[in-house]
Amino acid sequence: MQADVQQVADDTYLVHGSHTNWVILKDGDDVTLIDTGYPGDRERLLASLAEVGAAPEAVTAVLITHAHNDHLGSAEHLRTTYGTPVQLHEAEVPHARREFLQQVSVGQVLRQAWRPGVLSWVRHVMSVGGTEQHPVAAPEAFAADGPLDLPGRPVPVHTPGHTSGHAVFHLPAIGAVVSGDALVSGHATSRLAGPQLLHGMFHHERERALGSLDTIERLDGDLLLPGHGPVHRGSVREAAGLARDRAN
Repeated sequence: MQADVQQVADDTYLVHGSHTNWVILKDGDDVTLIDTGYPGDRERLLASLAEVGAAPEAVTAVLITHAHNDHLGSAEHLRTTYGTPVQLHEAEVPHARREFLQQVSVGQVLRQAWRPGVLSWVRHVMSVGGTEQHPVAAPEAFAADGPLDLPGRPVPVHTPGHTSGHAVFHLPAIGAVVSGDALVSGHATSRLAGPQLLHGMFHHERERALGSLDTIERLDGDLLLPGHGPVHRGSVREAAGLARDRAN
């Protein structure tokens, strides 16, 4: 079961799983993995590491933008099998442990079932374990400020709204932002192509999600690596502004 692995910069790969992306950052033999896809994406995830010449044991840390099932899917597997630390924003740590759940409910989805793409998306979610819960037993909070001492030197930036502890990762060395679900470039439930916010039903606090676009606008870069949709090349500032305009 193969994933679509795209090299987007030196030692930087955007991987398209089944409707969700993850990012691989390499530094020699060592790897930082940002997000892990759905539970059903595990074979794709491991195959993507192999494709870039990395073993699971080489993953120095798993960074999670937010603890939704389609991003957290194999994090606990990597932690328990290989001893890989799983790191999130401090506000997202209890979410990863499933002390609470900030995720769209079945009822909310059903109320939007008339929208194009929603029912087919639901069928896909069911097929890849999207309704399963795979909490991380011992998640860790990453340092609040500055670059992490990990391959790629990612800089966590708190962007709440989609969830309370959602974070994007700025990669200043290559002018990129790994944006998770704070800013995407496509989704199975959207007819839009290019930078956009996810539909409102997916956000825990939509107004805060809109406000976090201001934060993303302040990050220098011309390469957007979203949690959903293709790579977006062009000003990250302009991408965030376009998403705001489309959301209003």
